[in-house]
Amino acid sequence: MELILHGVLRRSRANGPGERLVVWVQGCSLGCPGCFNPGTHASARGERREIAELVTTAVGDGVEGVTLTGGEPLEQPAAVEAFGAALRPTGLGLIILTGFTTAEIERDPARAAAVRHADLVVAGRYQRRRHLGAGLRGSANKQYWWRTGRYRAADLDALPDLEVLIAADGTVTTTGMVDA
Repeated sequence: MELILHGVLRRSRANGPGERLVVWVQGCSLGCPGCFNPGTHASARGERREIAELVTTAVGDGVEGVTLTGGEPLEQPAAVEAFGAALRPTGLGLIILTGFTTAEIERDPARAAAVRHADLVVAGRYQRRRHLGAGLRGSANKQYWWRTGRYRAADLDALPDLEVLIAADGTVTTTGMVDA
């Protein structure tokens, strides 16, 4: 099975506790005003990647876990559920950032299955007037849905709001909850 991706960052400290593989999915129909990642919205774009390849990358990189963001991960619910199921036996953590609320997820069997293996889901539409940009929450209305005891609020409070990475070839990547 495949995920349609916008991009992958093999090591980040701003997208969850510890060093993490960050996977941005491609496609989002929610259209939250002020979204700082509009390049992930068009579902026609994107690279297809095998779930097994992404899991192998995460395990091989020795990261603490994976953060799945977007775009909107839960618009690919079967693939996200399969990814979580493949990741779980590795012992790596899984955080999913979504614009759907917990109530919307619970009402939809496919979305509920998609978050089944997540340790933490950060849920809710981005609201520009309530911008926060900290602790994996773009806006203050977004809720933490603790699915396991793997992570705590203190883990998220310690995250940098912005991370600037410079590759050996000079490529600069910025990531985190602040729109750089």
